Amino acid sequence: MREESPKSSETIGLDLRVLPAPRTHYHSKLSCTENKSRGRENHLESGRAGLEDDEEFVDILEERRRSSDLSHAFRTFSPQPYGGGTSCSSGDLSKAVLDSQYLRYVTEQIATETGSSVEAVREEACVIMEEMSQNLQLGFIRLMGFTLSKVFKRVFTSIFVNMEGLNTLQQAIQDSPVILMPNHRSYVDFLVISYLLFTYDIPVPVIAAGIRNYRRSLLFFSILLLRCKALAGMKMVGEILRRSGAFFIRRAIGSDKLYWAVLSEYVKTIVRKGFAPVEFYVEGFRSRTLKSLTPRLGMMHMVLEPYFKSEVYDVTLVPISISYDRVLEESLLAHELLGVPKPKESTTGLLKASSVLQENYGSMHVNFGRPVSVRQLCQGKMDRCQYNLIPRDLPQTPTPEVQSCVSWLAHLIVRTQEEGSLTSPWSLMACLLLQTPTAVLTEAGLLWQQLTEKTLWLRKLALTFGARLNWPGHVPDSDVMSSSMAIHRSTVQRKAGRVYLVQEEEPARKHLISPEEAVVRTAVPVLMLASYRNQTLHIFVRPALLVMAIHVTKSTQRGECWKRYVSNLLRDARNWSTVSILFADELFSFFCFLQGVFSSEFIFIPGESSQDFEEACFLLKKCGALCFSQQEVTVSETEAGVEVLSFLQALLQPFIDSYQVIFRYLYEEVHVISEKDFIPAVRSLATKLILSGELRTHEALSSDTQKNVLSALQRLEAVTKLRTSEQNEYGVDKAAVRRIGDIFSGKIPPQMLQTTPDARL
Repeated sequence: MREESPKSSETIGLDLRVLPAPRTHYHSKLSCTENKSRGRENHLESGRAGLEDDEEFVDILEERRRSSDLSHAFRTFSPQPYGGGTSCSSGDLSKAVLDSQYLRYVTEQIATETGSSVEAVREEACVIMEEMSQNLQLGFIRLMGFTLSKVFKRVFTSIFVNMEGLNTLQQAIQDSPVILMPNHRSYVDFLVISYLLFTYDIPVPVIAAGIRNYRRSLLFFSILLLRCKALAGMKMVGEILRRSGAFFIRRAIGSDKLYWAVLSEYVKTIVRKGFAPVEFYVEGFRSRTLKSLTPRLGMMHMVLEPYFKSEVYDVTLVPISISYDRVLEESLLAHELLGVPKPKESTTGLLKASSVLQENYGSMHVNFGRPVSVRQLCQGKMDRCQYNLIPRDLPQTPTPEVQSCVSWLAHLIVRTQEEGSLTSPWSLMACLLLQTPTAVLTEAGLLWQQLTEKTLWLRKLALTFGARLNWPGHVPDSDVMSSSMAIHRSTVQRKAGRVYLVQEEEPARKHLISPEEAVVRTAVPVLMLASYRNQTLHIFVRPALLVMAIHVTKSTQRGECWKRYVSNLLRDARNWSTVSILFADELFSFFCFLQGVFSSEFIFIPGESSQDFEEACFLLKKCGALCFSQQEVTVSETEAGVEVLSFLQALLQPFIDSYQVIFRYLYEEVHVISEKDFIPAVRSLATKLILSGELRTHEALSSDTQKNVLSALQRLEAVTKLRTSEQNEYGVDKAAVRRIGDIFSGKIPPQMLQTTPDARL
């Protein structure tokens, strides 16, 4: 049955028979929803972990404010451990690693390769083990519980946790080895997970922490404790963290074969013995932009290998989504992205400032997702029989099939973390503030009423798209938005009914600041706004990519090259339906091209482009922006439809503009680039374009955006790392970069994607 198209519309041919099947995720406990809008009888396995409408969130600080911190720390703690594990101490665990056949084999191999004695290599392994290992002890867990109660009550208004997730986790820990996988947005992350598990009588995890991040976390924690007058002394705090379960990993391991062997055997031994739940950040690093990062696969391989080798029956993965109203390090992160941390905004300066504990950071939500079984997830994904061909104690290089499976699992976990996160009112407001010209926010200001009305519209759209919002239902909407604005008064302020961007106060100086310095001053609050907008991107990015694909397709239809292409098709085609199918393929091809270009910017599960495309189509139809019939998709030009399309296009515009600037630098300026020179050079070009008015976004100044473009171009083989270089230099294929930029901007028609000799482009 055909739907009536709006009177005012533009039509792009599209045969819905080529649309892919609905998205299917493979979680151990799947929710089912009927896709009524498509008239299908089957149920879709949505796989969304975490919040449900009837799920109970509890503020753990409410009880802490009413009772003694000391009684909380010294209450009975008797968690139920993994039933299949063997009881051992931290010392026994380290000894088992050093005595393992695997490490003995690697030690002998390294001794042979280097000409060293086995004893010398083994002694080096002992030093690595001592540097790395945790020393989990109940007494220090209690001390951690006492001090964190004081810190959290001082810093946060509330810390909410979903009780259903905790109850499910408690049972899962008894059934199989559990891997806790939280997202990483703040130094507070690993502290709050351990605190929650201790509070609810669940085994405290051992935590993989980079040594660099550990030092910053140590400093962060020490100063907070000093400000709270809980205890003094950084050395004491370091010992508390180690004895509370943290084990430490060097950031730059490189090709250190012995270090890799000790680390992997340590992690695998913890999993095999069920010593404790293992916690690590699959993204690898703390996100400086507050959006999800492309997962790192090293630790993922380690925790899964005992299952792959049938040393354990199953491994359970638990995605955890941590959402902040306001991140303590927000100003520090913005300065880091700009490469200009001022002395007082360095890690030490920021945290020593007495104001850090006088600010209002709002609430935190910790959402424990549904535990998922690796055994179930991997069914049909890989054949474990290959591990039976080599003794378990010998090192094995993962096959492409195993690597593909691990990558898929890691991306699935990150995507689940996104779906389990709560979006704050401020994140929605940040989306809209960033779509306002910077000059308006710094000079005339944006009308408060206009911002609130548009935010309520965006809230409705986000809910239509399936977002999970942290929007109090018992508080007037105006009060919710005013409260959000007050929490972020260091970024924006409201005066006389208008909203203005807050720029940092500069110390008195003899000379006026330069135009370039003024650009950086404005960029700091812009990047702070962008970090909170980024927390909404997982909601909107797929339909936004489709909107961009449609926009470019419509633009190229008006070009002469497009007209010649279509006329050739029409000469050979017997009916319009044939052309419609080609148009559908073209739209999907351009959608996939955009996913490839943005592969380091947003999270896309490998091999699920068709499901992403179908999801985008469904959501845009659901909100009335697109209308589908049997052989065409109609782009709505009704007021409601245009509003959605305009918002989604504007949401991606800063990324599009930033990428175009970097493409331009690469194909105009250089044949070879080094990592050291690339970021300053791009930042300099972007600054000049901002000052000239040619570039409207300050996000092009972000080092993370610049690195993401370079990473994507490497995947697209337009940039290649030079193996002969000792300075991380890259060769630039200017023609390929220009071609990507031209396709990206619509100068080359999207249908050329299907005929290009280079399949990646």
